[in-house]
Formats: sequence, structure tokens, C-alpha cells
Amino acid sequence: MSVPFKNIPAGDQIRVPLFYAEVDNSQANTATQSQRALIIGQITASGTGTPNTPTICQGKSDAKTVGGPGSMLALMTAAYRDSDDFGEVWYLPLADDGSAVAATGSINFTAAATAVGVLFLYLAGQLVTQTVNASLTAAQLATALVATVNAATDLPVTAAVDGTTTSKVNFTAKNKGLAGNDIDISVNYRGTANGEVTPAGLTFAITAMSGGLVNPSLTAGLANLADMPFDFIVMPYTDATSLDAVKSFLNDQNGRWAWSKGIYGHFFAMYRGTVGALTTFGVTRNDQHGSVMGFNGSPTPAWVGAADLCGAVAVSLRADPGLPLQTVALSTFLAPPVASRFALPDRNTLLFDGISTFTVADDGTVAIENLITTYQKNGFGQPDNSYLQVETLFLLMYVIRRLKGVVTSKYGRKKLAANGTRFAPGANIVTPNIIRADQIAEYQAMEFEGYVQNSDAFAAGLIVEQDAQNPSRINELWDGVLIDGLRIFALLAQFRLS
Repeated sequence: MSVPFKNIPAGDQIRVPLFYAEVDNSQANTATQSQRALIIGQITASGTGTPNTPTICQGKSDAKTVGGPGSMLALMTAAYRDSDDFGEVWYLPLADDGSAVAATGSINFTAAATAVGVLFLYLAGQLVTQTVNASLTAAQLATALVATVNAATDLPVTAAVDGTTTSKVNFTAKNKGLAGNDIDISVNYRGTANGEVTPAGLTFAITAMSGGLVNPSLTAGLANLADMPFDFIVMPYTDATSLDAVKSFLNDQNGRWAWSKGIYGHFFAMYRGTVGALTTFGVTRNDQHGSVMGFNGSPTPAWVGAADLCGAVAVSLRADPGLPLQTVALSTFLAPPVASRFALPDRNTLLFDGISTFTVADDGTVAIENLITTYQKNGFGQPDNSYLQVETLFLLMYVIRRLKGVVTSKYGRKKLAANGTRFAPGANIVTPNIIRADQIAEYQAMEFEGYVQNSDAFAAGLIVEQDAQNPSRINELWDGVLIDGLRIFALLAQFRLS
């Protein structure tokens, strides 16, 4: 029988007239996998989320319910959704560790205002305005500010007047742990150009948030993700324990990139520090499945910035995994003050130490300059740039998934014969050479669409063969060349004078 029926009986086994049809979708599959995002974040006691249990996101307001107003999870989701308001998003809610300590900070008013004005206070990058006048004592101002802060439920801190110094307002992070130390307390971030000026006579001293200890363990939560695919993972923590947990979760040996799983995924984080601190941190990481962007001076917490970064990246990489991410703008991350921005030589140094970089436009817009992985050295400790660019990993995800779709659709139920075997046209039989031809055709289609290149060289080097020990197995050496991204344009202006 030359027509490859799988269900209609062969030959004269049917005697009841007349017409029968079998549907075969093996040549019709053009579907692509949904690329989900996962936001890992702590919840407060008022959050309804079940710790360590993945939950689908149903909007920004939903995050406040699941995480609690002002929780890490709620603020990260808001930042993510400002950059990606369409893609499928899930939460991995985490409870504060039982031994964790909350970060604290303060603002102490040391002299009262002598004229009417406004205090422009930024907490974690969120503006809190407090009207000030000469009739308010420092203690009364502190009391008024406490009420204003606590009424703003989306802030990640609560406020209270100090028990000893009544002119002092103490801030306590709603979520306990190291992440609270990155909550910035500052005044007049946007400066006089935006009308932000300290009222006359008012003086104060700010004590930065500190003292937060112990992030939640990621072990149980990551295990509960089972085989759910998440291509974009917002990583709020940059302590070694947490990063090692995610590295193990994603690795090539027994993690999501292992041959036996093929789930894939990549995490995105931010790290606050000087160039020296960032390079010191960067060289301690070596993971092709994670990216860390460095910054200093921004009032935005690193974990909120990570969510913003991940959302912006997800939109671009879903549309085209090979398109360079440079100039992709973030939505909510506040630019560091000019004095805290890294100069070009420093950014170049960071890019050799596994730290991604950004630029700031005149209007304050933060845009990706180069988003790299933290992978820097091979197993022998030698420099290795094979996994440098994030786009390489997402192109590999795309190509492998596409090839898997072709193989599982076309060859899900086929008999395998050796090359040279004679069989009827259309029979449910394939040979290594038939598969090889299909692979070349698929590669040429991907080349035309802009994901790979050099199809002639690919065809020359492609090996598809029947396994010598197992005749039911095909082995393939796929030697494709991924498309490159234009990142450097060097020009020699060899001018002439008339």
C-alpha cells in the first residue's frame, strides 16, 4: 500500500461502502511554544498566595491580592507589567524566612521649616510628598509624615515615630530579608528642574535601610514548578545561595537545559554597587543561563529593576530571539544620578566580568546597552565567549524547539529503514537520507526567516545516521550557524583636505 494510512484498514478488509477519511496532521504543525514569564517574590501576611506554589497572574491588581499591597511580589509585578502587558506571567510566591530580619532606616528632622514648602521624599523610587510649613515642629512633621507614608499602601515600608527621638521617622521593610536593604530613602531625586526643593530651614539626616537578613530558600518553590516551562525568570536575589539554587535549577547536566528535560529558561537580575563592587561580584558567577545588570545610585530597588528588565526583554525576544537587545528601553527603572553613572571604559570592563550594562538618554530613559550572560570561562578556567550573548541562548531555545516540533510531528509513527532500501512511494517509512533532506529544508526555511545562516555549509556538514548498536535510533550532528547581531560598527574617517 503506497498511501500511508495509520488507521484505515488495508486492502479488502472493509466491505461496507463507500467513503472513509483519515486525518493526518503530521505535515501541518506550525505552532510555537508559549513563552511564559515567572516572577519570584516575597509576599506579606496579607497576601493570599500560597508560599512556594506557582500561581498565574491575572493583572497588576491581582498581584496586590496574591502578594499583599507593598509586597515585593506586587511591586515586581507592577514593574514587569509596565514593560510587558501581554505575555503570560506566573508568580512563585515566597514567605519570609522564619529566621529573617527586616531592614530598617530612618529620616530624622533636625530643624523645622521656616517657610511653606513640600518635602519630596522617595522610598524605593516611589514619590511621597509631605506639605511643610513654619508652624510645624520637627516632631509634628514626623507624625504627619508617618501618616502619609502608611496611607500609601503600595510602599514596601511602614513608618513609625521613633520611641526616643520624636522628630525621627523609622521605616521598616514589609518583607524581611536581604532584599529590604536595597530600599532607597532619598529626597529631591528629580531636582530643581522638576520643582523638587527642600523647604527653607528644614534640615534632616537620612539613615539608609540596612540590617535585613536571610532571604527565603528557593529550593521548595523551584521544585514545585515541576516541568512547567518558564523562559523568562525574574530573579530578585543576588546572594550566592539563591543564585546557586537557580543555577542548579537551570543547568545543562540535570537542570532544565539537560538533554533529558529540554525545558530551558533564563533568569534576569540586577545588582547595586560601584564598579569595583560589581566586578568583584561578577567574577564569582559563571552561568550561561542568567544575566545580571549592574547599576549604582538609582532609587529603584534591584528586584523591581530586575522585573522591569525581564519584561522589556521578554517582549523583544518573543518577537525575534535573534534581534540584539541594545536600545530596548525599560519602563519604570529610575536612572541613576549623573555622578553615579558608569563611564564607557567602566562599562566595557563590566562586560568582561559578566555584568550587563545600560545607557541613559537625556530625558532619563534607561535602555539596555549590552545584555550578556554571566558565563565567562570554560571548565578549564579559560576565557570562553561562546555563551556571551543572551540572544544566543534564546536562539538555541527557538531552533531546538522548532526541530523537535518537526521531528515529533513528521516522524512520530514511522518505520525506519537503511539508506538504499526500496519501498513504495508514500509508505510509512523513513531513511536517514529522507530525514537529512527534511533537516536541510527546515534549516533553509529558518535561514530565510533570519534565525540561522550559511545553509550550504550546514548541508555539507550535516550528519544523519542510523545508530550502529540500535537500528531504531537516529543520530544527528546539527552544525548550524546562528544568525549574528550587529553590535559594533567601526569606522576609520580617513579624511582629505583640499
